[in-house]
Amino acid sequence: MAKKVDKKNLGMGIRALLTNIDEEVAIDQEKVVKELAHSVAMIPLEEIEVNPFQPRNEFDQEALEELADSLRIHGLIQPITVRRLAPNAYQLISGERRLRASRIAGLTEVPAYIRIANDQEMLEMALIENIQRENLNPIEISITYQRLKEECKLTDERLAERVGKKRSTITNHLRLLKLPPDIQQSIKEKKLSMGHARALAGVEEYALRDSLFRQTLREELSVRALENLIAAYQSPRPKKNAPQLPDDLGEVQQQFRSFFGTKKVALKMQGDGRGQIVIPFSDISELNELIDRIQD
Repeated sequence: MAKKVDKKNLGMGIRALLTNIDEEVAIDQEKVVKELAHSVAMIPLEEIEVNPFQPRNEFDQEALEELADSLRIHGLIQPITVRRLAPNAYQLISGERRLRASRIAGLTEVPAYIRIANDQEMLEMALIENIQRENLNPIEISITYQRLKEECKLTDERLAERVGKKRSTITNHLRLLKLPPDIQQSIKEKKLSMGHARALAGVEEYALRDSLFRQTLREELSVRALENLIAAYQSPRPKKNAPQLPDDLGEVQQQFRSFFGTKKVALKMQGDGRGQIVIPFSDISELNELIDRIQD
């Protein structure tokens, strides 16, 4: 688990390292990179400058305001990443949307991962080593995957090769970071499993997802029970006068639906015996989940 250091206690922690960082880097840069890769420091917003070469310069103001409202309640869960320029001076590497929303929310400091110059290869090794640890929760793993993608410029495919995971596993983890803070916190506290989180991440409608989340906690639903609930809500209404399948074929269709975990699977038959098995999916992540079920 990444070490989060209170500003009050920075004297003996990462702040002490940053104070003597030039000397420490000269002695053992790899050790410094590894320590910084696993540590989170609280950095005053006034000490962080935006990268002038940041390609993205347009942000949805309404979305920023919504994120700021969330930050006022929950704080910033996913740290930004900055590069140390000098004592008490940092430049943003990734997380400009979070940084802007933090300013709107009136925060005075934010959690941040700190990088030093020319540490690309060592950082990648340190982060991959961190993923191999057994006590990381799914959110911590997701944040590490996101850092590898953003800071080491890795595609999902290259990242999957580096960490020895399926590409669908990477995709599913990254989707967790789009979940609201209260759901992410429940995952951290092990109130929800990775299976619950993956199912909820597939629900785009906010009100429905929030309702399902609270029902899952309240009734201690299993992953399968939650998936069935989601499938029931998302199942398309049958068309009027749609031809009904014979009982034996209806049973086959139900078996396909159970296997793939979705009620959207449809078995279509024509009078001459020809037909189709239709398995719709809404995005690449859902396709990867279907592939995983087949492979497993």
